[in-house]
Amino acid sequence: MRPGDDVMAVLARAVRDVEGAVARRAATPSVRAEFQAIALLLREERARVVADESSSAAYRSEQLKRLDGIAAILGRVAVRDSALLALLADDAIPSEGAKERRRDMLKAVGIEPEPEEPPVVEPAVDPALAERQVVPQSVISRQLANPFLAPDFEAARPAPARPRRLAGWELLGPLFSSFERAGGGAPACMELPEPAPWQVPAGLELMPHQARMVAAAAAGHRTFLLADEPGLGKTAQSLVAAEVSQAYPLLVVVPNVVKTNWAREAGRWTPNRRATVIQGNGERIDGFADVVIVNYEVLDRHVGWLGDFGFRGMVVDEAHFIKNKTSQRSQHVLELAERIRSRTARPLLMALTGTPLINDIDDFRAIWQFLGWIDDTQPLGPLTDCLEETGLTPADRSFYPAARQCVIDLGIVRRRKVDVAADIPARRIADLPVELDDKAGRSIRAAERELARRLVKRYESALAARESATVVEGIDHGLVRKVAGWELKDTSTKTAGENVFSMMRRIGQAKAGLAADYAAQLARSAGKVVFFAKHVDVMDVAEETLERLGVRYSSIRGDQTPTSRQKNIDAFVNDPDVAVVVCSLTAAGVGLNLQVASNIVLAELSWTDAEQTQAIDRAHRIGQTEPVTAWRIIAAQTLDARIAELIDSKAGLAARALDGSDEETQSSADVQLEALVALLTQALVQPEAYAGRS
Repeated sequence: MRPGDDVMAVLARAVRDVEGAVARRAATPSVRAEFQAIALLLREERARVVADESSSAAYRSEQLKRLDGIAAILGRVAVRDSALLALLADDAIPSEGAKERRRDMLKAVGIEPEPEEPPVVEPAVDPALAERQVVPQSVISRQLANPFLAPDFEAARPAPARPRRLAGWELLGPLFSSFERAGGGAPACMELPEPAPWQVPAGLELMPHQARMVAAAAAGHRTFLLADEPGLGKTAQSLVAAEVSQAYPLLVVVPNVVKTNWAREAGRWTPNRRATVIQGNGERIDGFADVVIVNYEVLDRHVGWLGDFGFRGMVVDEAHFIKNKTSQRSQHVLELAERIRSRTARPLLMALTGTPLINDIDDFRAIWQFLGWIDDTQPLGPLTDCLEETGLTPADRSFYPAARQCVIDLGIVRRRKVDVAADIPARRIADLPVELDDKAGRSIRAAERELARRLVKRYESALAARESATVVEGIDHGLVRKVAGWELKDTSTKTAGENVFSMMRRIGQAKAGLAADYAAQLARSAGKVVFFAKHVDVMDVAEETLERLGVRYSSIRGDQTPTSRQKNIDAFVNDPDVAVVVCSLTAAGVGLNLQVASNIVLAELSWTDAEQTQAIDRAHRIGQTEPVTAWRIIAAQTLDARIAELIDSKAGLAARALDGSDEETQSSADVQLEALVALLTQALVQPEAYAGRS
């Protein structure tokens, strides 16, 4: 029989230690491991006592009461720190630290723990999902065109293992703990070389902080946790780093909302490299591309051929998406990284996230594993070498700052806006194009074609009815402007058919969920976010999306009383848990001070640059200590993109007029007219693009 009284005594002492530790400070990883070990052993001991028929009922009752007392203390401790509550769940996965502590407790009372069965490695592609796997025809064509292109397995082979002084130590727990207890206020950023003048496309320039990171890649560094705050150009840094590292073909795994933007940025920063985006089953991808961009949501369909494609580099954007190692997308990402390492000598691996840590320090685990710094149980390769070279063990206090630096030197790069304020403008607008490839998107494109066809019909009728003998070769641009003006004038009286206003509203509704999703990502990465929309229904969709994502928000609308409005403003400004304020562009575009945020999401376009600037100035005002970035969500390949270009072309006219320019400022009607002119002109130039159905 197991010596139950001895186990009970160990549990009682351990639970008192945990209770005292949590009362003094927040639970550290070692305290959480102790807490979970107690919960595991408590559950086992209860089952043993209940099943022990050789003892009297009175004895069993007494033992169960003692166990209930320990359980009650555990419950009180968990109430003080909500992060511990999840560890009491029956399906909670024991951490390696908790399993090790449980074994130590059993050994302390003379019980040899049962040997653990090796973990069952689940296949990356679940059999139930295997039939969803696809291989696009263009990928097959590429494979047939390169039948003798063999991977460099020899170059990727790891060096023979050497005897290790730290072989008997559990190191992952101390490594994670070192980032909680050994920071000392020092930034977690590797030492980067001085920037060098890199050859980038004309009209583009790397900022100094970007050039330093690229210089590290050029010097031979190949793994990076790039944790710069949003707005500091992580996408550009990654693409140029891939270029200087010759890490092609390059795989880029991203959230759906930024997929189109990655393709656009690849075209800007590496125009000599072909980029392709995987949509759905990949029927339209370019199998010969240098940069392959795929979103997490469709990764399961393509993981098979992606693993055999021969990538020499991999970038994972918003890498905190893979923090849950039990999720399918995390398993796919980790499998792809491992297959790339097995086939390529020193591939470029980059994890991009402004928020490497969301819940606790253990969120590092999946990211470090993707980068090849650790596996499930221990540090690997260069990290192990660095820890050995310190000459220290986790029993030494000085081990923790040394271990933290070892990890940082592997490639953690973290800069804040305030740290590089001299590198970036005090206020800038960053366009984020999104693809509307769902049913709503198809409907919008069909409606836009219908509007274009109506304009063409009106133009042709006017052309046929014209009495003038003057013949204009090609497109009569004067008549085009007249037709656009007639359409704009008639818009207010028409009751049927799409017009420029209804089109923009529908586009706003279709973008709302994507824009809110991006706002949530920003909030997790960089703190508070101001979200602007023009229409109430767009605000409704945004708020529903934020609620579904578990992001707290406040709302500023035109129909609120002054008291309610101020209450919502105060909640956003003063409550650290309120991450987003959803604002009406007309109700909150002026008169508010929202400088607590430095990131703004413009979910719908204004008709004038002045209206857009007023919204941005809610955060960009005296007292703002950080550069402000306005993220403008643009629906690609729609009227939205044309209007964005028109607004930009008119930007600054008001300022120039105030400074004495003779050029007239533009009104919202000018932009609306020019949008219709652009739509009609394109329909006349490319009639085939506007023929037929969607």
